[in-house]
Amino acid sequence: MTGFVKATVGVVAAALALESVRAAAVAQLEPRAISLTTKVTTSHTAQTTLSTSVSTEAPTTTTPLEVSTSVPSPTAALNATLPAQSPLAAKQAWCPSEIFCNGALLQTINIAQLYGDAKTFVDKPTVGTSNATLLDFYALYNTSVISNYSAVTYGALETYVETDYQGEGLELEAGTLPSNTTPAFLQPGTTSITSPVILGWAEIVHSYWSDLVRNTNTSTLCDGVKCESTLIPLNHTFVVPGGRFREQYYWDSYWIIEGLIQSELYSVANSSLQNFMDELEHYGFIPNGGRIYYLNRSQPPLFMKMLYAYVSATNDLSILNRALPLAEVELNWWHNNRTVNVTSPYSNNTWELARYAVVNTAPRPEGFLEDYLTTNGPDLTTPYTEDQKADLYAELASGAESGHDYTARFSSNPYVGGNSSDQYPILRTLQVRETIPVDLNSILCKSSSLLADLYTQAAQNSTRAAYHTQVAATLKSAILDIFWDPTKLAFYDFSVTANARNSWFSPAAFYPYWSGIVPDEVASNSTNALAAFSAVRMVLSRYNGTFPASFVQTGLQWDAPNAWPPHQFIIIEALQNLPANVTSVALPALSSEVSSFSLVPSGQLGLDESALPIQPLLSGANATGTGPGADINEIDSSNGTTVVNGGDPVVGEAWNAVLARELANRYMSAVFCSWYSTGGSIDGLLPRLPDSVLNSTFSLNNTGNMFEKESMFDVDIAGSGGEYTVQAGFGWTNGVTLWIAANFGSVINTPSCPGINTTTTTSTDASIDAAAYRRALIGRQMRSNIRDTRGRAVRGKPERKAMAKKFFKLKSTLPSWMWGKK
Repeated sequence: MTGFVKATVGVVAAALALESVRAAAVAQLEPRAISLTTKVTTSHTAQTTLSTSVSTEAPTTTTPLEVSTSVPSPTAALNATLPAQSPLAAKQAWCPSEIFCNGALLQTINIAQLYGDAKTFVDKPTVGTSNATLLDFYALYNTSVISNYSAVTYGALETYVETDYQGEGLELEAGTLPSNTTPAFLQPGTTSITSPVILGWAEIVHSYWSDLVRNTNTSTLCDGVKCESTLIPLNHTFVVPGGRFREQYYWDSYWIIEGLIQSELYSVANSSLQNFMDELEHYGFIPNGGRIYYLNRSQPPLFMKMLYAYVSATNDLSILNRALPLAEVELNWWHNNRTVNVTSPYSNNTWELARYAVVNTAPRPEGFLEDYLTTNGPDLTTPYTEDQKADLYAELASGAESGHDYTARFSSNPYVGGNSSDQYPILRTLQVRETIPVDLNSILCKSSSLLADLYTQAAQNSTRAAYHTQVAATLKSAILDIFWDPTKLAFYDFSVTANARNSWFSPAAFYPYWSGIVPDEVASNSTNALAAFSAVRMVLSRYNGTFPASFVQTGLQWDAPNAWPPHQFIIIEALQNLPANVTSVALPALSSEVSSFSLVPSGQLGLDESALPIQPLLSGANATGTGPGADINEIDSSNGTTVVNGGDPVVGEAWNAVLARELANRYMSAVFCSWYSTGGSIDGLLPRLPDSVLNSTFSLNNTGNMFEKESMFDVDIAGSGGEYTVQAGFGWTNGVTLWIAANFGSVINTPSCPGINTTTTTSTDASIDAAAYRRALIGRQMRSNIRDTRGRAVRGKPERKAMAKKFFKLKSTLPSWMWGKK
């Protein structure tokens, strides 16, 4: 029997055998009696074996993994007792563990706030059996009748978790990658990368896969008898995102696999797909991630995109014998569990469309405290009923299933909390299940199209190929009817509650283009096509970073100012998917009368210009919030217009190629500069920053961080906000970085990293004079805000050109690599 099934079945078996202990913790927190000497015996359920396929490439080997053991840090005096608890939410059938799923033990541990992240505790295997661990917990109360689960001290709980639980991630071990050390796109003679700094850095990013590759450690695996764990053990090698995300995740893996393909680590990409196919066989769907507490939800269904990318890169059609039937299983799961009928108010046609809608009536174990405080917080003036709590728990889980946990995009009142660290008010307004998301349905449409294509490539089942071709065509029609606004020239989610499209603009608007869906209004008219992507032009012109998750600052991590690697990838590919007949024209120049915002169709962003986030300047001031002066990053050259950290303009470059080049460069700058400012270096080319500088970024012991998210405002800081601190690693960031390096290497310039207050000398191409750079950056910002006597920006006028000459004279004194020269 494989470890995958054995451990999973073992957890369920142990939980089913704990009914006598369960009586002490399953219902509401009210007086109850248990015997502290209760003996519970475990039994085994029927065991099954997963079918697996074996990669033809050399398997990876394993090495011990350094396991972290978080030290509990109580938030009150050790002799203090816990605050009162609210009644327990209902037990969840899909998560039966008495330790790690909703129940008295998990709620009490979270109320004590022993760890800064709720996920830490549920990732810790127990030291002993489930029975012993539970009995040790109940013994803390020194009574056989537990009437109040808060009648325990912080110190007693601290001792309990240190004694009864092991280090988080203990059941995993590091894998060793195959020996192909340098893929073709990084080799001299075959690489298209022209910047020595980018080439050296890409080689380092390529090496990071060895830090993130994992296998299940069968020697430490819990089977539900000797110990208990939440891990879903996998049969094959996989890559983790990094940080708190210790296990394989669903939608992260798409961009990880895109990077693995560039790195020519095809066997690891194959094994990742095999793990997902194991899960499809065993569960009938792909869970959010590799833990039992994810077994009630999935994530954006990108399995078909992963499979297609792998087959396209390797021509390994043999994988399709197993994969195609299981792709049908996944699409059926989404159809049967997440699809509803929507009658269009625009055409009166009724369509089958998908939504995120998790069946859940309790806090998520990995986010228990956050969910608990959302429904039971002391700031609530009117307590929620149990039904209201259960409803909100379903919304929170559905938001997590969307992959965008969380964003005001799914809120009925996006502005209720303001730009605040207090996220509970806005989380209480989530309406994920009442939203029909344009991005989800675009993914499903493309999945059917790709499945039909793979059936044809494999010369298998032409009937199913025809069926999925028709499914994709029908879903495309539904997407154009329900989500496309021909006046605003943008795609929006559909609100079931309002029976109308909403007005929230986000990167979801570009998913249809990514999926090959181009409205007629765009496909036949270059002006409309430019307008449909005008928000991309605006971001690159107004802001120093990359495209944000939204244009509203709420404090939630999937809103401004955070910018995420998957979104940059999707927008770049969306631009590339536009037909040539509407992209051959040049990108229109901005002027004193034409700002980037003025090119955005009226109402497309759902915000007035004055409501957009304002770019902070290096001087400490803010950029102008409206008008041409807000476009601080535009640079004029003899070859055309580009943006700061946008690469070099090329004569005759199509406008979609311009925006793709600029966004690709800006993304690479954001990831590179945050890596460099946290201790990154390149041997023989770029030395590490001095400790005096790295101390200011808390990076003395770092060698460069690849963060999970970036910022729309800056290229040398990570994103922020959300339920947890920003994570380093990071799987999808690495994947997108390598994909851009491989596919845009010839137009990616060495980034300019502002705000690094030091002077460093490197060999050949390289010195960083931070003082000069800061003067230049401020000069650039001054250049962008030159005004005439009536306060208007004087872009292109003689006096502006005179100032520009002074600016470019200063620029010429700086090292060429800082300004993107190859």
